[in-house]
Amino acid sequence: MSIKPTSKEIVVQTASGLLILLFLYTGSNKFFAFDHFVGQMQNQVFPQTWVPFLIYGLPSIEIIIAVLLMFNKTKMIALWASLVLMSLFTIYTALVLFNFFGRVPCSCGGVIEQLSWGQHLIFNLVFVFIAITGIFFWKESNKSVARQAILS
Repeated sequence: MSIKPTSKEIVVQTASGLLILLFLYTGSNKFFAFDHFVGQMQNQVFPQTWVPFLIYGLPSIEIIIAVLLMFNKTKMIALWASLVLMSLFTIYTALVLFNFFGRVPCSCGGVIEQLSWGQHLIFNLVFVFIAITGIFFWKESNKSVARQAILS
């Protein structure tokens, strides 16, 4: 007897898969082009004392979140971590876009580097929405499973 996934579970898996691809790509790209990434972080508007933490912490966090998204036991916390991280990226991008810092730092690496700050904001907002959708449907899916367990 095979168990077919519900549409809610498919939405959660799709959202998780997209976030996994994003974070594995961005996290590994930062490590593979490490010198370039360090240069980018040194050009950001953050205090220079943050740079050592950002250059190792940011790609590590992205990869850890991607791995946690792969397992049902850690999926919910990883979806929330995705939402927090993408929200922080989105806020930062909006602040840059609206000239909050007085200068425009260089953008992210990889393919995302080719986006304008406006496109980057939209890109980030899409992934914030994906994380929210994953959280919502994960909760809904687990409610359905609990109801089925009670009824059986």
